[in-house]
Amino acid sequence: MSIISSLNALVGSLPGFWSPLVSALIKVLLVLGFVFGNEIMLIWMERKVCGRFQRRKGPMYVGRPEGWLQSLPDVVKLLAKEDVIPARADRWLFVLAPMVIMVPAVALFVVIPFGPGWVPRDLNIGILYLVALGSFTILSLFMAGWGSGNKWSTLGAMRAVAMLLGYEVPLALSLVGVAMVAGSLSLVDIVHAQERAWFIVLQPLGFAVFLVAAAAELNRTPFDLAEAEQELVAGYQVEYSGMRWAMFFVAEYASLIAISAIAATCFLGGWLGPVASGPWWFLAKLYFFIFFFMWVRWTFPRIRIDHMMELGWKFLLPVALLNIVLTGIGLALWG
Repeated sequence: MSIISSLNALVGSLPGFWSPLVSALIKVLLVLGFVFGNEIMLIWMERKVCGRFQRRKGPMYVGRPEGWLQSLPDVVKLLAKEDVIPARADRWLFVLAPMVIMVPAVALFVVIPFGPGWVPRDLNIGILYLVALGSFTILSLFMAGWGSGNKWSTLGAMRAVAMLLGYEVPLALSLVGVAMVAGSLSLVDIVHAQERAWFIVLQPLGFAVFLVAAAAELNRTPFDLAEAEQELVAGYQVEYSGMRWAMFFVAEYASLIAISAIAATCFLGGWLGPVASGPWWFLAKLYFFIFFFMWVRWTFPRIRIDHMMELGWKFLLPVALLNIVLTGIGLALWG
């Protein structure tokens, strides 16, 4: 009997309202364990990847032989730092902004199918749920920048709003073609619809648009214009320290995992594999996309803000709309 079957049998044996309550609590703990456990590992992984690209070894001494325990003392050091609120800051906006970005980033995993039957909640509006939660990033970055009462923070927030608006629309439209072919907004149905062919084959334009727009949504190099240390000294997060800065850090890596999971689910068949389909295929595809986004970050230089805006509005948006039209024609002729 699998772990999931054992847990379902245990929860089903509980009396009355305790059964759904305990079931929900277990799912929340499993999601939090998956997200935060992978984040600690990804911090170490990114340091090693960055080190190799720069002909360095990266962390080596804490947790020999490859320094795999380095993230733990870093977390302790970060949480022990002093938390400062600037005198000119809008206190409520300053305090709430890290929560507004972190909670939706973790909540994205509620509809992600990790394997057959391994989904916290299979919503029939899964794609809409993901797009709606993703829009909270714009709000939180503007709250952080404006609430800090600092000119560099405000400039970073204005850049973040302009940039994310320009890429949020193509990102959402790239998933419309996926939903059209699958005939459903549920991520579980989308995986089942790829049993004959993965959507990276049927939706190559949508996949390309998704990949570029997702890299911009992650706010990582070459699209890290909202932070741009050399120009804006970290932009919207320049006044944050300690625990509140750590929440932005957690949200960034949670978003990296979530975007990679969405790409693996919508375009590479999720848990489906050539042999013995299961959650191991989902994890392999998830880490393939995570490595891809790390490779992009440590390979390409930051692009100019005007070039970035033109790429979003003048190229990605028309291509995303063209993909929807071509998908509709294809479904009308062969669907």
